Amino acid sequence: MRIISGTARGTRLVSLGSADIRPTLDRVKESFFNQVGPGLEGLTFLDLFAGSGSMGIEALSRGAEMAVFVEPNPEAQRIIMENLEKCRMTGHSPRWVLLKSPALAGLKSLKERELSFDLVFVDPPFADDLYEPTLLGLSSSEILHQDSMVVVEHFHKTVLQKNYDRLELYKDRRLGDSCLSFFSLNDSL
Repeated sequence: MRIISGTARGTRLVSLGSADIRPTLDRVKESFFNQVGPGLEGLTFLDLFAGSGSMGIEALSRGAEMAVFVEPNPEAQRIIMENLEKCRMTGHSPRWVLLKSPALAGLKSLKERELSFDLVFVDPPFADDLYEPTLLGLSSSEILHQDSMVVVEHFHKTVLQKNYDRLELYKDRRLGDSCLSFFSLNDSL
């Protein structure tokens, strides 16, 4: 697992090595960033179920203005910090926040902090069936901009709905056993 592009390009990241936390594969990460665009300058990025922090750190490396990592597991939180240090992203004015919280509680905290996001990556444990509550929570959270993009990584046999309240599926991409589903806000729903 490594950073693919940007200021930290080529940096090898530490992973948890735990069966409970499955890192996003480099080819899935590369496809994700190819789909959302090469540069993320000025964008705010939310990494829900952050795990090792690989997606948010990649976003920062590619120029995102800010990344928020939401992760309840203390060991994963330690790994995120270690990876941020390896990528030299822990300086005087960091462009990231680590929320030590489960995803749904994290959404409430982000709203209270009046944070909002351009790009959201959702990658819950495949077996935990958290897609619907997370996507409904995001839809009603008021932390998305009108033109925000929400991308969900899931097992290819897991079928996601076309709509979760105001979030509407507009495309998906299968990558081996994983699939990336892309949602945008539709206020006419």
